[in-house]
Amino acid sequence: MNATFGNATEFIIGILALRSGLVEVVKASITGSILGNLLLVLGTAILLGGYNREKQKFNRIAAKASGSTLLLAVVALVIPAVFLQTSGSASFAIVEKLSVAVSVLMIIAYVASLLFSLRTHKHLYTQDVAREEAKWSKRKSILILFAATVAVTGMSEILVGSIEPLVRELGWTELFIGVVVVAIIGNAAEHASAITVAMKNKIDLAFQVSVGSATQIAMFVAPALVLASLFFPERMSLVFSTFELAAIIFSVFVVNSIIEDGESHWFEGVQLLIAYAITAVAFFFHP
Repeated sequence: MNATFGNATEFIIGILALRSGLVEVVKASITGSILGNLLLVLGTAILLGGYNREKQKFNRIAAKASGSTLLLAVVALVIPAVFLQTSGSASFAIVEKLSVAVSVLMIIAYVASLLFSLRTHKHLYTQDVAREEAKWSKRKSILILFAATVAVTGMSEILVGSIEPLVRELGWTELFIGVVVVAIIGNAAEHASAITVAMKNKIDLAFQVSVGSATQIAMFVAPALVLASLFFPERMSLVFSTFELAAIIFSVFVVNSIIEDGESHWFEGVQLLIAYAITAVAFFFHP
């Protein structure tokens, strides 16, 4: 629920940007959201959660399940780009059809991951939450999350409208604005939630918020935007640039190496933040 309502901002921004023809900004924001959640959000949560603690333990099986889903997302994002590079005669129409097919399969895989986490293996994901006593009813909580999401819609319209003037005034590329600026704004909810629960020594929940959000962006929001673009004049494909794909692959493998032992400490948070800073600087200078 946290990831869904948090990523609703990203989806709304994506729809508005597609309507304005800013396809590359949408792709960049998807890349930035994945990088931001895996490196910036999770890194900050691990750093602040591990401060004054020797280590924090989390459910290794649940974390590795999320990690393998992210690896599947990498495969799904890489295949269209490799297809385009290796089939020189392929038209955009063929690439578009491939993107639609892969998008449908990604959504199916995401639904299967929800079935795994919410039904067949939900015991792996309820350890921290089970100890909490609810202060709000389920209905009130969902209504407040929904109202906040609706309120974001108006702000998203303003944000999208300010992208092109920002590009002209500051000379920043659409790639940098999408990967860093738009992504950080869109991930503000996840950032706050993950840090708060990590500082309360609920690192399992922090992993679910950050990694779960990155998984939803890659496996649901991105393919959903591809399908939504069919209703706009300018279509969106799943073909990302080589630089974007390299950054995504790098971040996924770094996070998978950290979750391997089922525990974290503050220094791993620093490593993730440094990795994010390196990629952000690289995107700033990338033409």
